[in-house]
Amino acid sequence: MDVATGDIRGVEFTSSQTGNSPVLPDLLEQIPPDQAIGTVTADGAYDTRTCHAAIAWRGGTAVIPIRKNGRPWKEDGPAAKASNENLRGTRHFGRAFWKRLTGYHARSRIEAQMRRLKSFGERIASRDPDRLVAEIHTRVALLNCSSPSAGLRSRASPKLKGKGVNSASARVRQQCQTQASTKT
Repeated sequence: MDVATGDIRGVEFTSSQTGNSPVLPDLLEQIPPDQAIGTVTADGAYDTRTCHAAIAWRGGTAVIPIRKNGRPWKEDGPAAKASNENLRGTRHFGRAFWKRLTGYHARSRIEAQMRRLKSFGERIASRDPDRLVAEIHTRVALLNCSSPSAGLRSRASPKLKGKGVNSASARVRQQCQTQASTKT
């Protein structure tokens, strides 16, 4: 999510058996390479080498609290360096002050967006996997259309092209633009 605009920038649909942290690299790939990523804020479940490496590769800063039993990592790359800096900051300032210092509180805005997304309904009508993903992307596009910035910046994953996601998002985008032009 872009904290400045409130728009959801990437969507990845997983089963309940899949953890969240393995899909972070895929989420970051959905943001065009020419668009900078300032920070990536996530909970302690994302405190993995894979997540830190994906964030560092995109040039972002990881704002991820260290797990309760966190230990320093062997400094063999930018991912370990970032995690160790978080660990040192947490140990030096304490967890509560570290969260204030790094802006970790912005994560609550992300959680609020997820609550808004769930307000469309917990149940998904589609059973076909491709249509299910298209339905989720359409919900995100509608949510972004109703955000204060009214900018539709979410894009379908390149892996989903030709599976109905882009056409559904395009229809929603056109409706949002029509609504925006009639208001002005």
